[in-house]
Formats: sequence, structure tokens, C-alpha cells
Amino acid sequence: MPAFRTLDDADLAGKRVLVRVDLNVPMEEGRVSDTTRIDRVVPTIREIAQKGGKVILLAHFGRPKGRDEKNSLRQVVPALAHALGQPVIFVGDCIGTEAPKAIAAAKNGEVLLLENTRFHAGDEKNDPDFVKALAANGDIYVNDAFSAAHRAHASTEGLAHLLPAYAGRTMQAEIEALSAGLDNPARPVMAIVGGAKVSTKLELLGNLVEKVDVLAIGGGMANTFLAARGINVGKSLCEHDLAQTAREIEAKAEAAGCEILLPVDALVAREFKAHPGHRVVSIGEVGPDEMILDAGPLSVAEVVLKLDKVRTVVWNGPFGAFELPPFDTATVAVAKAVAERVRDGRLVAVAGGGDTVAAMNHAGVAEDLTYVSTAGGAFLEWMEGKALPGVEALRKA
Repeated sequence: MPAFRTLDDADLAGKRVLVRVDLNVPMEEGRVSDTTRIDRVVPTIREIAQKGGKVILLAHFGRPKGRDEKNSLRQVVPALAHALGQPVIFVGDCIGTEAPKAIAAAKNGEVLLLENTRFHAGDEKNDPDFVKALAANGDIYVNDAFSAAHRAHASTEGLAHLLPAYAGRTMQAEIEALSAGLDNPARPVMAIVGGAKVSTKLELLGNLVEKVDVLAIGGGMANTFLAARGINVGKSLCEHDLAQTAREIEAKAEAAGCEILLPVDALVAREFKAHPGHRVVSIGEVGPDEMILDAGPLSVAEVVLKLDKVRTVVWNGPFGAFELPPFDTATVAVAKAVAERVRDGRLVAVAGGGDTVAAMNHAGVAEDLTYVSTAGGAFLEWMEGKALPGVEALRKA
């Protein structure tokens, strides 16, 4: 990724290094319940520390309106220190007098975590004075929070204009993986897009049909496309008012030479719950009191057949209600087929956004894909073809 500055370009020894990380992790009973985001920033923190920099972590937590102890980053310190295998010095504010004192007292190679940047309204507003106050605490800025890169906040974008700015290792890996997925992919490319509603992914679908060779649509949004073709979907989740939009997307795809795959069969049930009475039907044979809750075996077979003809897969969203067995069948089957081809070196597969990470973990393939992004909104905006402020700020002049 020659267009971006990375840690390979930075002289870190003896420097105060402000590192924007994503520590907005889930908590249960006062403890971090999922350390995925913490684990991902460990390599960057360790590298800076080992090269003799003072690591000064900036992060947000929750959606506080001013100082709010329920959203203090103090509660993340034990899990972070455990992951790093070294102490983490917690500092009760990210600006003011406390932060510079603690930073000055710290030794090279030590790690400090400053309090929630969003305790100050200036972070989300990208207020110039707040940016200056943050920048006064560092010599170098490293952004390792791709998941927050779609926001032009002080800690994610503003600092990159006042200090020498570099991508951390997680940010670097994310940018490289996404570039391999859509920006400069090995072709042909297949996108798999699921989820509940077309309305939330209009820009995504509009961008993808002009960039990929095959678009497989699953989940509730597939029902809207089926209904737009005049197919009865019974009581299934469906945005009937978007039928014309669905037809326009199909027309755009045809003009761009993008093949759209919709389910040809489905698992249907009368109740939305785990293990209800259900049956497999051909599309078009859904009863008036039935709901489509997953793609059927013939639909899975069609997608898997296409996998052998493409070289890149970009995946966002499940095929069905994967949280409720047996409606996880299609998602798991396709995920395992993708993972097998990645392991064999036949496929590059990048997945991310929303429920996708949970679905890949459920299928047991998250470690086998080329890259699984934990960035929800940022991953979706990248798939929509939008420039991400936090990434753009790291470009070499």
C-alpha cells in the first residue's frame, strides 16, 4: 500500500506516540466479554513499545454525553493489560493537566490509556482547539482504528493534520485486505450480500453491481427482489414499496454485466423461532401464511458452483436468520465452501460488517478467510465506494 504511511516509515524511539485504537468492547458484569478488538491492536502497541516509543492510547467507549463513569475506559484496563502482558497506566483525562504529567513521568516502552475522548464534545465535532489539545500530548500520530475511520472526528482524522501520521498494523492490514477485495481484486469477483432490508443497503448494492461480476443476494432483502419479479413471498419480511428500486438495481446490474443470484428455493416456516415446523419449497411455492427464513439447498449449490468460477469474494450479511437453527444452514454451508477454497489458495475472501462477523464465527470459519473485518459502519461505507476520512488523512502527500 504505497499510498499510505505505515509504521515502517516512522522513527518511534523516544517519541510520544498517540495511537487511536478501538476499545469500544462489549462488557458483562464489569468485565470485557469479547476481546477481539483488543487483540487486534496488540501488535501495533507492542511494536511501538519495543521500538522505544511511549504508547499513548486514545479511544472512545459508548455514547457518553459528557463525563460519565459508566463509559469510562478504566474498566477496559485489566483486559488490555492481560492481552499485552504488561501494565497499562490509566490516565483520568485525555487533555488538561493530568495527561501531560502522566506522559512525562512514563518511561519509553510503557503504555498509557487516556480517558474516553468522547467525554469531550470536541472529539466528535472535530473541534480545532480540541485537536490542538490532543496533539500537544504527542510527537507522532498512529491510527489503528479502521472501525472508526468513517468518522471525521478529532481523534480519528483531525490529529493526522497536525502530527506526522501513520497507519498502525491493524489499519494497514484492513486497507490491504479491502484493496484486494474490491479496489484491485483478482477477477472474477463475487459479492455476497444479505441482511434484512434493501433500504439500508441501497448505496451498497448500487456500487457493487458496477464493480463485481456476480452478486448473490440473500436474507430478507432477497425477498424484496423476488417480490419485484412478481413472486409471492407469503408473510416473509419484504419491502414491497421498494419493488421499483429493486428492478432498477437489476437493470443497472444487467447494463454493467453483473449477474444477480437470487434464491431458487427456501426454508419456510409459520413461526419465527428456533426449530419450528418447516419445509423446503421452490421459490414461488411459498404459502400465504409462511415466511422465507433461509435459502434452500439448490440455492446453496448454485452459489457454491459460482465459487469455483471466481477468484475473489466480498461478503456482507447472512443468507437467513442464522441465529435460529435450522435457518443457519445456507450461511454455514456457503461459509465453509468459501473457507475451503481460501485454504486451497483458490480464493481471496474478505468479510465484514454487522452480523457478518458473528455469522462467520458461528460457521467456524473466521480464522480461515483471508480477512474478517470487525468494522461495521466503516466496512459498509467502503463497500459503498465512499472515501473514509480517517484513511484519507493517512495518504502520502
